[in-house]
Amino acid sequence: MTTTLPTTQMANAIRALAMDAVQKANSGHPGMPMGMAEIAVALWSGHHRHNPSNPKWVNRDRFLLSNGHGSMLHYALLHLAGYAVTMDDIRDFRQMHSKTPGHPEVDITPGVETTTGPLGQGIANAVGMALAEWLLANEFNKPGFDIVDHYTYAFLGDGCLMEGISHEVCSLAGTLGLKKLIALYDDNGISIDGKVEGWFTDDTPKRFEAYGWNVIRDVDGHDVAAVDAAIAAAKKADKPTLICCKTVIGKGSPNLQGGDKVHGAALGEKEVAAVREYIGWDAAPFEIPAGVYAAWDAKEAGAKHEAEWVAKLEAYKAQFPKEAAELARRMAGDLPANFDDVLKAAIAACVEKKETIATRKASQNAIQALAPVLPEFLGGSADLTGSNLTNWKEIVPVRSGQPGNHINYGVREFGMSAIMNGVALHGGYIPFGATFLTFSDYSRNALRMAALMKQRALFVFTHDSIGLGEDGPTHQSVEHVSSLRLIPNLDNWRPADTVETMVAWGESVKRKNGPSTLIFSRQNLPYLERSQSVIDNIARGGYVLNDVADAKAILIATGSEVELAVKAASALAAEGINVRVVSMPSTEVFDRQDAAYKASVLTKGVPRVAIEAGVTDFWYKYVGLEGAVVGIDTFGESAPAGVLFKHFGFTVDNVVAKVKSVVVA
Repeated sequence: MTTTLPTTQMANAIRALAMDAVQKANSGHPGMPMGMAEIAVALWSGHHRHNPSNPKWVNRDRFLLSNGHGSMLHYALLHLAGYAVTMDDIRDFRQMHSKTPGHPEVDITPGVETTTGPLGQGIANAVGMALAEWLLANEFNKPGFDIVDHYTYAFLGDGCLMEGISHEVCSLAGTLGLKKLIALYDDNGISIDGKVEGWFTDDTPKRFEAYGWNVIRDVDGHDVAAVDAAIAAAKKADKPTLICCKTVIGKGSPNLQGGDKVHGAALGEKEVAAVREYIGWDAAPFEIPAGVYAAWDAKEAGAKHEAEWVAKLEAYKAQFPKEAAELARRMAGDLPANFDDVLKAAIAACVEKKETIATRKASQNAIQALAPVLPEFLGGSADLTGSNLTNWKEIVPVRSGQPGNHINYGVREFGMSAIMNGVALHGGYIPFGATFLTFSDYSRNALRMAALMKQRALFVFTHDSIGLGEDGPTHQSVEHVSSLRLIPNLDNWRPADTVETMVAWGESVKRKNGPSTLIFSRQNLPYLERSQSVIDNIARGGYVLNDVADAKAILIATGSEVELAVKAASALAAEGINVRVVSMPSTEVFDRQDAAYKASVLTKGVPRVAIEAGVTDFWYKYVGLEGAVVGIDTFGESAPAGVLFKHFGFTVDNVVAKVKSVVVA
């Protein structure tokens, strides 16, 4: 039986809540919470600055559970510290609509900073948060006024470190010297399949030292004082720190601790009883002694931390009112008051110039037009800045010791996207990052997480089809646009010219409750003439570009294929067949419009033909089985773009033939 030191009982409270909640749910992961209990005590009782009464306090430390399967550790901490996570919430672990889902979810549980579960992305989000803290501090702090001043703490396990994304993001964090990032590694040597020595023998400390991290080795993860000292040392370092904590998974379970059986299943009633006896925990299930609650309660300390910061902020406001107002605006996620006017003027400039350019270039022009009024823009690219065109005149590259507004992420597509999610979660910036569309596959799960978390992150993808030409099928996106459309709450924009591109950027920036992709061509696309009333409808995702009386068919197209639809409509008109041309840059936005508007664009009973240089299946939701799709259901080829479009049937003659095949005489 263990001693009854206060910290021991604090740790055992975590163990008891974790094993009882998992047992009641008959589902979950008790091993990690039981194994990391003392680490949590050291961090949360000695270093973590937060206010349970205000989980959104701007200058709070951020705590992330990258090994999110151990969610009961986090829920136990939140409950014990005094957040609005009740014992009934703990009892409802993993139940429908509870505050305590199987993995932590941001905006579901008060105090949870990010949604974790897919291993490795939590530490990636932590890198983004630490990056945002550093950049904001550089922008807004003044001598004597460290208004932005907090740490980012992450718990992570062997699984997170096996995931490739951990290499991407931790390498970049070391290069940038993000000294306020502190990761605590649960080194228990166990994963679902058993002892990791059969498949994970990395020298993790050396690996992180090679990244440029400060590494604190061989800390006894069950010694609160040792972990506390390690965290204190980490806070003095001039680089990010990895604290390697040796632990026993399922610590306190006399018959299962140290093995894989305790990782991801309820202990069973007999073992739960054995744990209680082994650790000397006399309280009934879901009961915490008053003295333990008192030891954990962080409400008073949290209120004091925030009050001290508020007092400093008031003095800051008095001396720097403009900066204080700007910081408040940006942390609230509000756009500048003149944003709509700037966007409107930028759209008007596109109409005036009537440029025939690649939409990737039109995208760069949009960034240049909006960036001066959006200091919160934090751009970047995964080693393709000159191809993606995500730079603008006023960029300052982010380097170690040199804050800026544009990040060279290196060839790290997944890492880039997950870091962007962390930046968005932190607040103060609107991150955007770019790569080729075909490499969206590398970052797909981060896009999914952005959509699940409803974060305003902008993912720029260029070289969007067979139109990129000679690089061939490895780089030619065929299925990617349609596959991205399958992700709930992700808005995808594939504009056809400069005006649609500017609108797409504007709508993506204005969207606060979810991410957007901006998908652009490598090849030049012509300017499309429209009236102002038609331009006003672009923001609705789909609109009538060219209308005719008594339309016999409707052509629906996106991106580079809108030009083809316009030419085909002209050829059909010459034969006496009138067709309407609909441009649909964002199917998701169009689908959210009211029924009357959608019916005015896609008139019921009129045959439809969709045109897109990608897989065809998606488009049958609009054209129906009686309609037709001009698309490509194979991989591409290596050849000049013009040759490829002709080879795959993206020609006026083929579109005309398709229309004739669906028009009823």
